[in-house]
Amino acid sequence: MAALRILVIGGGGREHALAWKLAHSPLVDHIFVCPGNGGTALEPKTTNVNLSPSDFPALVAFAIENKVSLVLPGPEQPLVDGVETHFRKVGIPVFGPTALAARMEGSKAFSKAFMGRHQIPTAKFKVFASTEFDQAVQYVRTCGFNVVLKASGLAAGKGVLLPDTVDEAIAGLKEIMVDNVFGAAGQEVVVEELLTGPEVSVLAFSDGYTVTALPAAQDHKRIGEGDTGPNTGGMGAYAPAPVATPDILDRITKEVLQPTISGMRKEGYPFVGMLFTGLMLTQDGPKVLEYNVRFGDPETEALVLLLDPETDLASILLACAEHRLDSVEVKTRPGYGVSVVVASQGYPGSYAKGKEITVGQMPTDVVAFHAGTSTVDGKVVTSGGRVLVVSAFAPTLQGALDAAYAGVANVEFEGKVFRRDIAHRALSTTPVTGLTYAQAGVSVDAGNALVEAIKPYVRATRRAGADAEIGGFGGVFDLKATGYTDPVLVSGTDGVGTKLRVAMDVGLHDFVGIDLVAMSVNDLLVQGAEPLYFLDYFACSKLDVAVATRVVKGIADGCVQAGCALIGGETAEMPSMYHDGKLLSKFDPCDYDLAGFAVGAVERSLILPQPTIAPGDILLGLPSSGLHSNGFSLVRKIVARTGLSYTDPCPWDAEQTLGRALLTPTRIYVAGVLPAAQAGLLKGMSHITGGGFVENVPRVLPRGTGCFIDASTWELPPVFRFLMQHGGVEPREMARTFNNGLGMVLVVAPECAAGAIEALQRAGEKVVYRIGEVTAQSGVEMRNLSAWS
Repeated sequence: MAALRILVIGGGGREHALAWKLAHSPLVDHIFVCPGNGGTALEPKTTNVNLSPSDFPALVAFAIENKVSLVLPGPEQPLVDGVETHFRKVGIPVFGPTALAARMEGSKAFSKAFMGRHQIPTAKFKVFASTEFDQAVQYVRTCGFNVVLKASGLAAGKGVLLPDTVDEAIAGLKEIMVDNVFGAAGQEVVVEELLTGPEVSVLAFSDGYTVTALPAAQDHKRIGEGDTGPNTGGMGAYAPAPVATPDILDRITKEVLQPTISGMRKEGYPFVGMLFTGLMLTQDGPKVLEYNVRFGDPETEALVLLLDPETDLASILLACAEHRLDSVEVKTRPGYGVSVVVASQGYPGSYAKGKEITVGQMPTDVVAFHAGTSTVDGKVVTSGGRVLVVSAFAPTLQGALDAAYAGVANVEFEGKVFRRDIAHRALSTTPVTGLTYAQAGVSVDAGNALVEAIKPYVRATRRAGADAEIGGFGGVFDLKATGYTDPVLVSGTDGVGTKLRVAMDVGLHDFVGIDLVAMSVNDLLVQGAEPLYFLDYFACSKLDVAVATRVVKGIADGCVQAGCALIGGETAEMPSMYHDGKLLSKFDPCDYDLAGFAVGAVERSLILPQPTIAPGDILLGLPSSGLHSNGFSLVRKIVARTGLSYTDPCPWDAEQTLGRALLTPTRIYVAGVLPAAQAGLLKGMSHITGGGFVENVPRVLPRGTGCFIDASTWELPPVFRFLMQHGGVEPREMARTFNNGLGMVLVVAPECAAGAIEALQRAGEKVVYRIGEVTAQSGVEMRNLSAWS
């Protein structure tokens, strides 16, 4: 065989890895890389070519002049644009598909239709032209499953949206089909079923007949550890992925790879090159997410190290191009390959370029492949977002990771960033033997430690009827000790809603316990009841004792404010039920959920609301501390729209962060209001929670009556003005969603109004607003809402 002269098209880490491996081949005389980078220029037998990778006529002329005998396109765009045809016309073979075959990556609509024709397992789907927005919306509303939205064309790896709700899906369709955020790539949209399970990438050589797969890999698309933050071109990969067992790989070959290659040949566009298939390993078996028609990046950087030293990559590429792949052996060595991307600060957004790079001595079996680098005045400097890819091989996965990160430590440039958790999926699923309850994810010791940590806080809630000791099977309360003559028990249960999500995102867990107590005891108060005792429920996948202690301390603080005893609770550690926080930062250790249950008592004659409520009765309003615990789903949407983060200064109070301001705990009104209720001065009360005034005040009024509320009688607090302004929320919607500065509304007889106000102020309610009256017209009339504008 004549010595090979190979033209590699591209200039990233993938192309450097391919050039590096090809340079080891005794069959290769020289490698040209167009345009190449600062690393390819340093490889033996390798020269960078200063031509545009999209100027096919110039590339062909160069290839003829330099006696190129094989062309290897790296990225997908040249293949989709038909680079193979240009070289085939002059007799130079290409390792890569024709433009017709490249449609498997260039058009998701085409590839999904192909899979349907050949019964290749994939998600349910439907394709819509950009002019069919209404039809796509109807499909999303009625399809019966969560969806993924994909721009059909090439969108630089960013054309996929994962909406959580139908409304988000409709907004995503608008972005793609109406707003054209992905340009021409969105001329068609694939709406498909959301699949769940581990995701793997399988790269397979093919000559149009035979298909030979390499070990399955898993990559890491997100910029942040724990798979957080925006998508990138890939921040690292490892292979083989343990989740892709030999049985699964056999199914992938038989059910996906071979049917794909056979189907393409039968339809008249045989596939030659590297078929890169993304798959989801569902409970029903492997299903195709997408096809790519080239080497993956950064998978290639890990996989080239897995090829056996005796395996000649050049001979494999040429055999594929000449339709004789079965004549060569594709052999990998036992062990693991890992690649870690070292990126520029700011990637995948804007980032600085021109930072000088220093690459020290790499450990054995570690290679630093250049990606976004160039040579300026003899120095290698950064020129892209993904700067280098440090790859390593070792007999074990942990050994390969340790070697790769040792290599990363020897790379220096200003603004260097990288993920420290490559292969976390494999490491988190390492098999164990002799399982214990703790290995199943439940720590009895942690639960016991929590009980001991919270006992002092619980004891602080002691009151008549309860000693507030915990640790037994049930809580005990002596009702007789409270001194009631003819008591009626009142109970209430509640949670904190999505305010919890803000607390977890901010990492501030001290106040949600107060919220939990407030939501329940305020509901008892509106019946005229004194809160007597409280029980809590704390659920998580992995118990973080420090976090749970802070939450329970907040619950105890709330109980002290309400005058009730914390007599018991349940801590439920349930592995895999919630995000367990293994890969989150120390500021966001775990997800959890809360619920609370309160019981109170009221003398039978003082139960509220009284049946004597009538038109003409006065409505009094008591100030809230802020948002309290309702409406946070809308609040989070509005904050996301502003682009602010919870760590930014609060727009209406620069002395604290936005997150801290939003987490201001709910007011507990017991101490200030219960004396007036027990004195018989109140006819009724309404706790303003979800539903605002419009939904909550009518709950206390007799059938056939209503009320008016004058919005000009108190000042709308700044937090609500912020939400109105930045969310475009109409005043009427504000009145039916938020408390708008009043957390409790009281109903009093006109002749008792002065006495009620005096009693409230004497008990600590410094500010009491007269906000409206009961009327004979049902419903809530909101007057003077223009005062909020």
